Amino acid sequence: MKKDKAKKHKLLLRNLTLDDYGQVADLMNHVYGNLGGAWSKEQYTSQVTRFPQGQIGIEDNGVLVAASFSMIVDYARFGDTHTYAQITGEGHLTHHDPNGDTLYGVDIFVHPKHRGLRLGRRLYDARKELCRNLNIRRFIAGGRIPGYAKHAESLTPVQYIEQVKSRELFDPVLSFQLANGFHVRKVLTGYLPVDAESHGYATLLEWVNLDYVEHGPSLGGPKNVIRLGVVQWQMRTLGSVPELLQHAEFFIDAVAGYNADFVLFPEYMSAPLMGLFNDKRPADAIRALAGFSKEIRNGLLNMAMSYNINIVAGSLPEYSAHELYNVSWLLRRDGTFEAQYKIHVTPDEVSCWGVKGGDALKVFDTDCGKIAVLICYDSEFPELARLATIQGAQILFVPFWTDTKNAYQRVRYCSHARAIENECFVAIGGSVGNLPHAENMDIQYSQAAIFSPSDFSFPHDAILAEATPNTEMTLLADVNLELLRQVRSRGASCNLANRRLDLYRLDWH
Repeated sequence: MKKDKAKKHKLLLRNLTLDDYGQVADLMNHVYGNLGGAWSKEQYTSQVTRFPQGQIGIEDNGVLVAASFSMIVDYARFGDTHTYAQITGEGHLTHHDPNGDTLYGVDIFVHPKHRGLRLGRRLYDARKELCRNLNIRRFIAGGRIPGYAKHAESLTPVQYIEQVKSRELFDPVLSFQLANGFHVRKVLTGYLPVDAESHGYATLLEWVNLDYVEHGPSLGGPKNVIRLGVVQWQMRTLGSVPELLQHAEFFIDAVAGYNADFVLFPEYMSAPLMGLFNDKRPADAIRALAGFSKEIRNGLLNMAMSYNINIVAGSLPEYSAHELYNVSWLLRRDGTFEAQYKIHVTPDEVSCWGVKGGDALKVFDTDCGKIAVLICYDSEFPELARLATIQGAQILFVPFWTDTKNAYQRVRYCSHARAIENECFVAIGGSVGNLPHAENMDIQYSQAAIFSPSDFSFPHDAILAEATPNTEMTLLADVNLELLRQVRSRGASCNLANRRLDLYRLDWH
């Protein structure tokens, strides 16, 4: 039996210590023999002493084979025009500032015999993680372009960089840095004069930490984890507005008891009062029902304040100046409110009731970030969700009313698609049961749900929660806005970031 002669590796990523200087010096002399070799022991001691967390090494079977060095700076002190010696304090990291906003990459190197193991990527990932853990705004580094020497006679540094970016040329340093999520801010002249291969030029590279959180007041600041509640309620004939509000308050009280931030009600949530107008034709009945909408809205607004919860009041009919609309109300727990008019009205709403469509899509500011409301049929038009997301909406609420399962599935599958393609959360909620003698609203079908993007940080089916079909109940789930920032910047696919804006765009007229 032949012995396996393949070398066995045992890699360990760790912070460097003062005792590592001998190995660091040997490694640097090997890698940088043409650039002056290793730092002095005095420089190395200053680096490790000033910022131990920023000096990272990888050992293989106890031998140091790769390392990276960094410091934190107040970048405004230096700006984009600086030299390596200036910003690093001649390698002593004297400008390291624990309160700075930028992680600055001082150096990174890998032993040539270990360059097939992607150790450089591990070191970059470790420094990105350091940015996230320390809440640092960005990671900036000056990068050599050693491949430029072969093209200096025919290309300017900018032309060379553009060809590397478009994969026409390969640069052993710049290509690697671009592959690790960095972008070029500008070209530096005289950055490292001893670098003959780069002709003294360097790229100023930046990686933006999308997880960075601005420091602000701890009380009343933005929340990352938001609790959503959805009411899937039974349509039953009710005899008065107070009775309807009492029915709604039961669910608001229940959901607020779980410290939810939002509660979503179904479309046409006042429909249980339609029985009061059985003697009227449908178009007249819905207009009579609209006469209760202001009283219902005001009653729910008082509950939003008293129960400390933001209410998305499904939708209520509004009849004004001889025109009928389908309107959803955002009732904030601070006592303010705003309306979203249904934009796309269904053929049935037009033929049976004469409902008109609204002409504005709103993105609402709340104490939990930006949201938008797409009323039922509006969810089936992807342009609206995309426009809302572009304007900053992270949660979309879809109150709906559907009579059959196939009608429900149009809303469900389209809403699910909106969550995936816009990398946002979508909550849908409808009503169940029957309303005898309420023409055009007599039967209901619903399965409330809360959808997420489809990536590793989310449930495998991109469904955070879903209700039992056609059963009166509430649905609760937490949505993490931090995960949205992560999936949009480094997800398996980045739908928003990868749009071909050079070919098309979406405008609101």
